[in-house]
Formats: sequence, C-alpha cells, structure tokens
Amino acid sequence: MIAKIIYGQTCTGTLNYVFGKEGMQILGYGNTFSQSISPKFFASVLYFQGQRNATKNRYAHISLNLPHGEHLDDRTFYKISEEYMENMGFGNQPYVVVRHNDTKHEHVHIVTTTVKEDGKVLGIYNSHKRSIAIRQHLEKKYGLTPAPTKKQKSQLPIYRLPEKQFGMEAEKGTKYYLQDVLNSINQKYKVRSFDELARLVKRYHIEIRTTKNKTGRIGVAYGLNNQKGYKTRFINGSEVHRGLSGPKLQKVFDVHSKSKLLPIYRQRLLKQIETTYNLFKTIRPHDLEAVLKEYQDIDIKLDIKEDIIEGYTIYDKSRYVFKARELGKNIRMQNRLEIFGNGDAFTEIDTESKQFKLEVQKTIKEALTTSYLKSPKQNGLLSEHIMKSKLEDVVPAILASEKYSFLERYVPRNQKSEFRKVMENEFPMVRKKIYELENKKEKALLDDKFKLIGNILEKRIFNVGTEQGSIRLLFQALGVKYHDNQLSFTQSDKHIVPVKLGNLTFPKEMEKYVSSGFVRQNHLMLEMLTEQSSVNSPKLTAAAMFLPMIFPQLYDRMDADYKKQYESVALGSYIKNAERMHEPFEKSAKDYIALFNAKGFYFVKGEKGIEVKSIYTDNKSSCTLPKRTSQYLGSIPDLATTLQGQQPVINDLIEKGRNKLENLWAGHLMEKGLYDNFAYMLTIENVRPNLHWEVVRHHMDNGLRKCMNHMIQQKASVQQNRLLKKGVYAINSLLGGSGNKTEEMYNGFKDELTNYSKFKKSKGITF
Repeated sequence: MIAKIIYGQTCTGTLNYVFGKEGMQILGYGNTFSQSISPKFFASVLYFQGQRNATKNRYAHISLNLPHGEHLDDRTFYKISEEYMENMGFGNQPYVVVRHNDTKHEHVHIVTTTVKEDGKVLGIYNSHKRSIAIRQHLEKKYGLTPAPTKKQKSQLPIYRLPEKQFGMEAEKGTKYYLQDVLNSINQKYKVRSFDELARLVKRYHIEIRTTKNKTGRIGVAYGLNNQKGYKTRFINGSEVHRGLSGPKLQKVFDVHSKSKLLPIYRQRLLKQIETTYNLFKTIRPHDLEAVLKEYQDIDIKLDIKEDIIEGYTIYDKSRYVFKARELGKNIRMQNRLEIFGNGDAFTEIDTESKQFKLEVQKTIKEALTTSYLKSPKQNGLLSEHIMKSKLEDVVPAILASEKYSFLERYVPRNQKSEFRKVMENEFPMVRKKIYELENKKEKALLDDKFKLIGNILEKRIFNVGTEQGSIRLLFQALGVKYHDNQLSFTQSDKHIVPVKLGNLTFPKEMEKYVSSGFVRQNHLMLEMLTEQSSVNSPKLTAAAMFLPMIFPQLYDRMDADYKKQYESVALGSYIKNAERMHEPFEKSAKDYIALFNAKGFYFVKGEKGIEVKSIYTDNKSSCTLPKRTSQYLGSIPDLATTLQGQQPVINDLIEKGRNKLENLWAGHLMEKGLYDNFAYMLTIENVRPNLHWEVVRHHMDNGLRKCMNHMIQQKASVQQNRLLKKGVYAINSLLGGSGNKTEEMYNGFKDELTNYSKFKKSKGITF
C-alpha cells in the first residue's frame, strides 16, 4: 500500500475533485454528528474549521493506494482509513473517506483539516516518517502487499495515466496526474531549465509549452499525449498547482543554476569519466551504462534516436542532471572514436595503461587491509601484518574484492596471464608503500594516546594512580600497555614511548579481553572530555553508551562531574542511533516515547526543553532533545499524562533487575541483526533484552526464531538445549505470550566482543 499526503491552503478544488469523480463512493465520515450528511454540508464544516487559523497547511489530502490486482471490500478499506487517521493524529478531526474506481488499482481519498476546533493547529511533525511506519503496520495487520521502502536510484515509478475520457472529468484526472509526476520530478532532481524539465517528463507522455510576455514574465502550460489517441488540451501551470507556474518554477531553476557547488560537481564527474576512459582500450557504446555504474557508481542513460546513440545523460547523486557535452568536449563519445569507434567491439581494459596499474594497486591495498580486519586473530599491528603478508596470503581477499571482479571481467581473455603478472609485480611496491604509511600513522597514534593519558591524569577524570597499579586500567582501556618504563600498543612492542613510572603492580581484576571497536570509542570519548577533539573528529556512535560495561573497573573510578558530562554525551549518541532504529515502528509521538520507555529511557520537562534520562545512568544525568524533537513530542494533546504514564514501565524494568547495560546491549544486538550473539546472551548468560514487544516480534519473524531453532537442533547437550528453549520462552514472555562495508569491519558490534566463542574465555566482563 502507498500512502500520500499533500497539505494545502484551500480545500474547495480538492473536494470538488474527490466528490465529483464519476462512480465515487463515500465510505464514511469521521467525527461528524451523522453519517447521513451531504457532501456540500461536510465541505462547509471543513472550510469553516480550517479558516480558524492562518497557517498555509490548513487542509490535508491523503490517498491510500493498493497495488494492481489487490482488492479490499468497502468496510475493510474504511476501517484501514480510520486506523491510519487515528495513528496520524487526525482521529479527532472531521474527515471524509471517498473511494474512486477510475484507475486499475483500488484507492481512497481522505480530506481533512489540520486546524482543531479551538483554532490551534495539529502537530504534523515527521508526517512522512510516521506515515511509513503506520503503512507498514497496516500492511502487516491486514495482509497487504508491502510498498517498496527504498527509493529508486535513477528511475521514477510510472504513474497511472488517465484513461481516455472527455469533458471536465478528464481534465481533473489530468491535473492530478500532472501534479504527481511534476512534483516527483522536481523533488528527485535539481532541474535548471524548462527544456531540461521537458526532457525529464517526456517518458511520462507530458508535453511542456512556455511563453514569454513583453515584460519577460515566463508562462508554462502542460498537456498529455500518450500517442494512443489520448491527447489533452494544454493547462496553465498555475491551474495544475500553484507551485508549478512559470514564474515560481523559474525562481527554483535560477537557484539551482547559480549554486556555487555546481562547478565542483561538474569537475568531479569530468574527472571520474576521464578516469574511466583512461582505463579502457575499447568500450562498446551500449556497455557504457554498466561500466560507469560499476566502476564509478555513476548513473547514466544513453540518448538514442532512431537507433543512433547521440550521447548520454548523467543523473548525478547531487540530484543534478547533466548532458555529457556540458562537462567537456573530450568526454563526448563522438570525440573519442578510439574508444567508441569500433562499433560492437568487446569492451576491454587497456592492460598497458597507467590507470590499470593504479587499479591493481588499489585492489592489493584493499586486500591487505581487509585480510587483517577479517582475521580471527589480529596478532600485531596492521603494519606488521602487511610486512609478513605474501601475495598468496591475500589472494582470498583479492578474489572476494569487487574491484578485482570488475577488472577481471573486462581484461582481454588472451591477457589473463598478464593480469596476474601485473598483480605479482605490483604487490611488493604496494606492500612497502602501505607499510610506511601505516607505520607512520601508528607512531602518531601512540604519541596521541600518550598525550591523551597526560591530559586525563592532569584533569583527574579518573581516580587512578601508580600505587596500586590502577593506572593500568586506563592504559588497557586505550589499547596500550606499560612494561619496563615503556608504553606500547597492547598487541605489539613495535612502537614505544619512554615513560618512567617504575614497577607498577596489577589491579586484582583486569579485563582479559578488550574490543578494538570499544577502545576506539573510548579514545574518542576521552578526547572529547579533555577537549582535544575538534569539529572534524570522528563522531561517537551508540557504542559510547556501553563503555562502563566494557571497562567497569575504570568507569567506577570516574570523577562525578566528568561522569555527568560523559553520560549526557553518551545518551545523545545512543538516542540518535535509536531514532533511526525506531523509524519502522514509530507511528506517532506517543510511539516515540513508548519505544524508548521499553529500552529504559524516559522523558521529563526541563528548563531548555524536553530532556531524556535513563535507568542506566545517574538520575541527575540527562540530554536535552533537539528543538524540533521537543516540538514533536509537545504536539501530544495530553503530554503531561503521557509523561506520567512512563513510570509504571520504568519501575517494572527496575523491579525486575533489568536496569543494567547488559539488558540494553542484548536488545542492541537484536536490533543489529546479530542473532547468534544475542541468543548466547539470552540463553547462556540469562540476559533479557530491553525492547518494545513490537520490535521483538519483528525480529522473531525476521530470522531470530529460525536462528534459535537452528541452534537448538545443533546443540548436543541436553542442558544447553534446555537453556536455549528457556530463551525462546523468555522471548515469548516479552511478546505477552503471543508469541558502509569498511565501517562494518571495524565495528565494535561485529568484533570479538560479540563472538561468544571468544568472549566465553573472558572472565572480567559480566553479561
């Protein structure tokens, strides 16, 4: 099902269209004194209520559209419409649900107002996001076909074309078709002229005419011509929609054309395309689309007229659309006949080119790094791994590389052996170059850690010292160790910094294993607390919230003031991540609160707005929500009652002993889709996830149930089987008895911490 919402300043035209369609059916009215009122009376009610406020978004026109071939009876469709309106916050507003039968797919129109009886305006924050969550909820509840959740990269959906009709009725259908297509085009692309707009809408059978009067004012009109006997008269742009008139579109085009970033985008594309040409000896013209997409991630479409390729159009990720000739003469296919002039010759890479050698070097570099990051035992530093590696050691990583697959596909068949020789010849040079670079980075990083430790001790962020060796806790949490008056990385003695601290003792309890991902997060956090980080520093992730769980001995010694500062920052980092995780389930502002409550977070009114607190941190620690989020929550009519209603949920978690970071971590693993790791915590460690039941149900249906059943079948031990089944029962109780690739490789949630076969050996961390 697809849901669309359009806000407007008037409702007369919309109601005339909705009620005036031939064969329309009024399925029902919402919040009117009777279901027997006339359309004219309802229009008067809606108009007068909407006029009680001067907002531009007084009225809302919503359409719920089923896929072709899917059917709902009138009663069910009205019930779905009611639930949609209730969840969107329009449940107490007057509205009408009208069914139209003029298209191949079934759909209803809902017209309402955002103005309440007292003249105040409903909060329509996050309408699009909430609509998606509500739609997904209704699809699942009523067994409807899910709508696509991902935007198409270069193609817009083909909108329904009005049937061949005559009279005013056909004109109304045409206007809405034009609105759909033109608005979508202008949202997807940064159009710069009417000529460009005409090219983009041509495939939708839309024709554009422009006029200019004596004062230079530009007018525009639109018409349909599907070449199958259906041709409409041209309709002025202002009649189609106020935002589609000539003057208003020209202002938008001027802004896009004068952007200071436009030359930068052109230069980037020119360089990327020239680099592609430099790599190839010949390119079959029809292969250019696939080559540029795979090699440079550039979307293009060949301009073909009467079977002749005249050039190509580039649909850039910046949303600008360029003709190849705009970027430069040298990239036009007609001017590069040495590459494109051989007609249907095979697309082949030039193995003698400089660019080919550069690509081979990139492939080797990527393989050296990947083989280290994916190694089950990262013994030593990356530089040490690189120098020890031989070509045969990284061949598996090379073969798995997308870069290698691309090169191998287009290398001429009779030169495959040459390809391998180039790889062998380039490997020693690349290895040496990468080694020197990483070696330099590692030295600088160790120096940074040494300086950071000095600042931490100077500011007394942690109560650690040399007397009982507790300073070693700080060293370990930053991925370094101390021995013989020297500071070095935990996993290597290659780089050292002289530090004269004498013979330090070891604390009674030390974490046996420390995750590299969390060490990095800890480093970033401590840089922030010592004010060493800058605006350009890497951002903290949700992992920052779990640092006290990973380094309990150290964070127990944290200064109270710094702890409050840390908890506020960690809360903010986690909330940002959680908001993204909640999107598929957040149907309203109340859902926003409920989803966080289930995780152990609650909201209070503060001096600067609404603040969020957690059961895992000190009661004094909080993080103020962004202004827009506060306004979003403030749109709840009974916000005070809703905030009071949080207490039972929060108290229940505390009473059940689920106010530990381990409970939040278990839920986080589930949300990340790391079901094996979550199942271990649930069964072996008996840790319950703090998650909303709806989220738990989603993950059970999404693979968690299958994962746990598979683990039960694989386990031979009766005791382990019993524990696994106990975990399944625990999940059912939660349901109320009803049952960037590089970043991923260097991610605290996918490193050894969540690999229970290794984690089991660690006695210092309790889950």
